[in-house]
Amino acid sequence: MSLVEPTRWRKSRRSQQETACVEVGSIPGGGAAVRDTKRRAAGYFTTTAPQWQAFLDAIRQGRFER
Repeated sequence: MSLVEPTRWRKSRRSQQETACVEVGSIPGGGAAVRDTKRRAAGYFTTTAPQWQAFLDAIRQGRFER
């Protein structure tokens, strides 16, 4: 876990009515923290700002489409 607790946890607007989702929190420096909404107490993982940006870019490019 990071030494600084993530803030502003949020989930996608597309999944507001769902319960099996992930939430993303902000961490200093522009990275992100990710956790499971059903198991929040299990913790979260963090990414650096470049890692998070690379992940978002891959989503926008459709690299994870089924």
